Amino acid sequence: MDLLYEIKNSLLTILPPSIFDVLDIALLAVLIYYILKFMRQNRAGGLFKGLVVIVAAYLVAKLVHMKALVYLLENAFSIGLIALVILFQPELRRSLENMGQSKLMDFTKGNNKPNPWEQPISEICKACSYFAANSVGALIVIERGEKLGDQIKTGTEFKAEINSLLLENIFFVNAPLHDGAVIIQDGEIVAAGCTLPSTSRPELVDKALGSRHKAALGMSENSDAIIIVVSEETSVISIAENRKLTRGLSVDTLKTMLTDRLMPAAKDKNVKEEIAVVKAEPASDQSGKNVGPQADMGVSDENASPAGDTNEEDKKGKEDA
Repeated sequence: MDLLYEIKNSLLTILPPSIFDVLDIALLAVLIYYILKFMRQNRAGGLFKGLVVIVAAYLVAKLVHMKALVYLLENAFSIGLIALVILFQPELRRSLENMGQSKLMDFTKGNNKPNPWEQPISEICKACSYFAANSVGALIVIERGEKLGDQIKTGTEFKAEINSLLLENIFFVNAPLHDGAVIIQDGEIVAAGCTLPSTSRPELVDKALGSRHKAALGMSENSDAIIIVVSEETSVISIAENRKLTRGLSVDTLKTMLTDRLMPAAKDKNVKEEIAVVKAEPASDQSGKNVGPQADMGVSDENASPAGDTNEEDKKGKEDA
């Protein structure tokens, strides 16, 4: 009876969860989700398994009173957080930058700025068509939300309007800047001959791909930029974005992808125009007048009048008779 009484008193001391408790649990669940997502995308799965083994070893050592091992593991845990930050510094930096550039944090940017990408997209696609037709290698980086100042400094800085002829001259085989990347910022060329970081996952890259494709993948791993690659050997147009490489693009597909990513407002406008064209218009006759529902059934005033004239002629013939 005393045990039941104590259980009853314990249950009565438990207060119902408040809104802050629910919010706390929800935030913790979101945090765990993003940690697992981060580990899955950044080669941390093996590290997590290693940490689980170390923690299990620590618990066993603590249970059986292995003082030396417990001392070493406790000191390892004390500096483990700093070691993790050092090991995953690039990935943590990218994750924090993506968080700061999310739509929720984008309230400081104005929405009335004109989109500068309509003409540059056409010029880029025109140049890529030339590169693919003439087996000219090219590497073009289009900056988006994340700034690429570190990469711009590795090349020759200048500002110029995007022109297909200018891009063709930059990537000409004997040109001094053709081996590097061209970086485009806000619809303008800002640097050429730039060096890009190579991919951190070379084991996952097809061995047939060259250094341009590996640099494009590496750039997509370290920024939110769009990287266009034209292969010198196969003349294939590819796009690297968000740690993925899409190959075998046509010029029209390339233009569609760039428009979708750089001019989303234009994409929505085109969709609305297509929907408006599909809508049915009222039918009209040759005189331009709207015809009512009877016209759909094959009945009109033109068919009625001849019949009326024929009846009057029959009446006059009977009177003459």
